[in-house]
Amino acid sequence: MPKVYVLRWGHRPNRDKRLTTHVALTARALGASGMFLSDIEDPVVEQTVKKVVQRWGGRFRFEMGVPWKKTIKQWKAKGRIVVHLTAYGENIQTSDVLERVKATGKDVLVIVGSQKVPSEFFSPEISDFNIAIGNQPHSECSSLAVFLDRYFEGKELAKEFDNAEMKIIPQKHGKKVIQAC
Repeated sequence: MPKVYVLRWGHRPNRDKRLTTHVALTARALGASGMFLSDIEDPVVEQTVKKVVQRWGGRFRFEMGVPWKKTIKQWKAKGRIVVHLTAYGENIQTSDVLERVKATGKDVLVIVGSQKVPSEFFSPEISDFNIAIGNQPHSECSSLAVFLDRYFEGKELAKEFDNAEMKIIPQKHGKKVIQAC
């Protein structure tokens, strides 16, 4: 199965820490192999993501401060594809866009913004696919969650994370967390 990475664009440290962290945690929990925080470094987000990976396991690459244009250029130079999640794209439910993405058989870089993205994001030079999770304004975190769930066909929801220190035991009522190591 091709790998999926997320490129978070437009992070504003004074107002986006929590949502960018949630984008990273959603990406990790729902099957992405890593995330790039473009153009800026935010050690608070990095520390939180690294702590979650250490405690809850799995392998999740997190890089920050990477220029978005350079990241996309390098990604595409390796024959991989770029998906831009936007309310203005092809609707994931009413079109065959997801099937076309999967049919490439290539690793995917998913762009999610935190503010209005440059118009060039919509161009074929940047995005191979512009995909909408519905055509209404909504959270980039919810868009990413729906995209990953559809892309991995729900299989990511039963994924076991290796090297975990902690593990949640599903319960009908209450909470149960055990030390996994």
